[in-house]
Amino acid sequence: MIPTFYHPGFAAPIGDHVMPMRKFALVAGQLQSMPGVKLCEPTPVTEADLGRVHTAGYLEAVRMGEPRALAESQKFPWSAALFPSVSLTNGACVAAARAALQVGRAAALASGFHHAHADHGEGFCTFNGLVIAADALLAAGEVRTVAILDLDLHYGNGTAALAATRPHLTALSIYGNDYHANMAYRDVTERRHLDGSNHFSVALPPGCTGRGLNEILDQHLPALAGSGKPDLLLYQAGADPLQDDPYSPLALTHADLQERDRKVFAFARAQALPIAWVLAGGYTRDITKIVDVHVNTFKAAATAFGEEA
Repeated sequence: MIPTFYHPGFAAPIGDHVMPMRKFALVAGQLQSMPGVKLCEPTPVTEADLGRVHTAGYLEAVRMGEPRALAESQKFPWSAALFPSVSLTNGACVAAARAALQVGRAAALASGFHHAHADHGEGFCTFNGLVIAADALLAAGEVRTVAILDLDLHYGNGTAALAATRPHLTALSIYGNDYHANMAYRDVTERRHLDGSNHFSVALPPGCTGRGLNEILDQHLPALAGSGKPDLLLYQAGADPLQDDPYSPLALTHADLQERDRKVFAFARAQALPIAWVLAGGYTRDITKIVDVHVNTFKAAATAFGEEA
């Protein structure tokens, strides 16, 4: 059984926006009839959990809407509904991480918000749920080390910046668009950030196929174990590497992304590594293509863990 955390309140009212907020409900609707998946409602993230990762000034800006530029630094129009919404999505990240420790695998039907920094948001990411979840479990004494695997189209720059000051984290971002200062770079040769002692990255070349991605995963997944197996793996399963996505320069099909996910879950199973995953990205006009990628992630988990799907 895969505990899967979802709440209708995930979808903040942001109007006609490139981020398709209704995808969360559509994915949840399909998962309701999938054997082996149990939908659960999360509680909002706590103030203490937020405060370990984000500055008080930034939290207040998102809560109150002022200064407006900071409150909207993640590129969402601010409203009073924003803070309750992101409190629920980040609460789902924490709940999924905790459930994975208990039963081996769990999911949140929300993003990991990997562009969010300590003092501002970027790229549709308000608070960094991946790091919030890792720090919450560390503070509770439930983990000592956590690995983060980011397979979104875009480089997880916020996660990398936060990981740099957190020796309990190991972060690996395998991406097809770089991301810096709230801007995406489709040409990954245009700029290059610096990796650190516990955050690493691999750029996928334009036109990368499923075979190329599999080879890169085989080469780099073992690095997540580093000098010792972490207590938990947090996985950002992006839909935007799909070749149909308007931002993707990659040649990855639905089947390629499902195989990507299967390979990640098989790695976690072989390592006896609890895994919690989140859903990220996806900007095709045809929202069913995004939903299919996310539902296929659950099918891949069922295959890798030998469950019926």
